[in-house]
Amino acid sequence: MGGTILNIITVLIGTALGLLIGNRLPERIQQTVITGLGLVTLYVGISNAGASGNIIIPLLSLVIGAIIGELLRLDVAFEKLGAWLQTRAGGHTSDAKDRVRFINGFVTASLVFCIGPLTFVGSMQDGMGLALGFQQLAIKSTLDGFGALAFASSLGIGVGFSAITVLVVQGGLALIGSQIGQVMTDPMINEMTGVGGLMLIGLSLILLDIKQPRIANFLPALLIAPLLVAIAAALGINIYPL
Repeated sequence: MGGTILNIITVLIGTALGLLIGNRLPERIQQTVITGLGLVTLYVGISNAGASGNIIIPLLSLVIGAIIGELLRLDVAFEKLGAWLQTRAGGHTSDAKDRVRFINGFVTASLVFCIGPLTFVGSMQDGMGLALGFQQLAIKSTLDGFGALAFASSLGIGVGFSAITVLVVQGGLALIGSQIGQVMTDPMINEMTGVGGLMLIGLSLILLDIKQPRIANFLPALLIAPLLVAIAAALGINIYPL
């Protein structure tokens, strides 16, 4: 859990610095900063998507995951959570624009900080007590700290509340890692990484103001991908034909 705690601290520090800086930046600069983050997110997404050894696995995972996510309305759940947090933070007197900004900051930062190979692999290895896991989360913490600074300067205090999502997701993964040990195989991790990369590409479309996909509804795909790999292995199916 040490890596997760470090990650939470860097997100909060980055958010605080972003709020101090953001209030002094013109709106056009804030928009340009978000565009820059969108471009970086797009690059990271493409890089991670290439980890998949068989595009059929991410395809099936995204389709099945999207169906599950849409049925569960995960996007609405995220938005309701963001609205509840905003109210609890004393924002019940703010106008509709501030509420939308808070929710966008919370949801966007939560998804960016909790989707990616470092989140899953690093958290599980950290839970297993491996030094490599903490090192990976230390790298992620540094990146998330700068990301929180940039996001908060444009999207406001809602970004800071993404630390709750980081605690729940990474803390949960660390707990799983402490219990199940070396269960995730390299192919399972690679396909999960590939799916996460495609989801990051979707997030970049939001940051670049190109399209507004409901990325939260694709979250189940991150679990579907390694499950499909495990099923294929159990059935003796080679998903990586030469």
